[in-house]
Amino acid sequence: MEFRIDTDYITRTLTELVRINSVNPSLSSDGRGEAAIAALVADRLIELGLETHSYDLGSGRANVVGTLPGAGNGRALLLNAHLDTVDVRGMSGDPFGASIRQGRLFGRGSQDMKSGLAAMLGAAKALVNAGVSLAGDLLITAVADEEFASIGAEHLVKQVRADAAIVTEPTNLTVARAHRGFIWYDVETFGRAAHGSRFQEGVDANMRMGRFLARLERLERDLRQRPGHPLAGPPTLHAAIVQGGTEISVYAANCRLQLERRTIPGETQTQATAELQAIIDELAVEDPTFQATVNPTFRRNPFENSEDSPIVKTVSRAVTNVLGQPAAHTGQTFWTDAAILADAGMDTVLLGPVGAGLHSVEEWVELQSVFDLAQILAQTAYDYCNGA
Repeated sequence: MEFRIDTDYITRTLTELVRINSVNPSLSSDGRGEAAIAALVADRLIELGLETHSYDLGSGRANVVGTLPGAGNGRALLLNAHLDTVDVRGMSGDPFGASIRQGRLFGRGSQDMKSGLAAMLGAAKALVNAGVSLAGDLLITAVADEEFASIGAEHLVKQVRADAAIVTEPTNLTVARAHRGFIWYDVETFGRAAHGSRFQEGVDANMRMGRFLARLERLERDLRQRPGHPLAGPPTLHAAIVQGGTEISVYAANCRLQLERRTIPGETQTQATAELQAIIDELAVEDPTFQATVNPTFRRNPFENSEDSPIVKTVSRAVTNVLGQPAAHTGQTFWTDAAILADAGMDTVLLGPVGAGLHSVEEWVELQSVFDLAQILAQTAYDYCNGA
């Protein structure tokens, strides 16, 4: 079934969304959080007649859930987008200007991922305007903090349930069935503080970290050469932050490295940690005075779904119908809240618009792709919730 998509409504809504500063305050002191944008989304959902609930997560953080109730004898579908953005450092012009040039809307969050949210609202409007009856519920969900710790998605899965979920992160209108996860680690090397003149007593923890970093680079090269995941690519790692020493004339007693290990479906934290511990063990064998520790501090699981899953098949059919060509199946190298929804038991897939510049100095989204996305979401909701 084809639905009439109100392109003016979507363009107007996306413009309003981009013009709100919803920079994640955990990433920037200038970030205002999601309270203001959540209020706008709640208003739009109420205007459409959806049952709407707002959740105050504290400190200006918020989630919003709107429900288009079904008859109760079908499958429930959840559409998801995050409200927060990364910071605007280095962006030229007004990062919240939402200017439109040559069919593209520019501004922070335009692609990542306020366009996906606008398409979700546009799809809901199309269903409401068509007066269709759904057998299962359709949930429109907008969550906080995806760009940092995903407190919004973690709260969401405790409040609502659905059989399937579509996360509208940017995928260039491809059906994304996998993405990588990540683990953050603290590695610390230990030395002995002493005045720079007392070389007999001092042990330099920074230089010992240098030994670790040299071996870590070898591991990083090895990871990239592994077969990797057919959709999400190879596992990787990078040394993000190194901190050691107290002053220039003192041997460093401690050096701390914060590193990120990107994981692919099938990898575990136990496996990734063992690879780092093996470096420490090798260095300790070479020099019994070498001391270091490795500790995981935070992780998010990778995500993967089968091409035979019900939601993947329904989305793929709608993409093919709207775009007039077979749906392409892809994976993403970045992480998304899809992993949290999938871990909560929802049959999950990613589908989002075409654009460029996410997290960069110039971000934009192609408006036609947002309209197409809304059509795909409306068709998918109608088919999936009614059991087609």
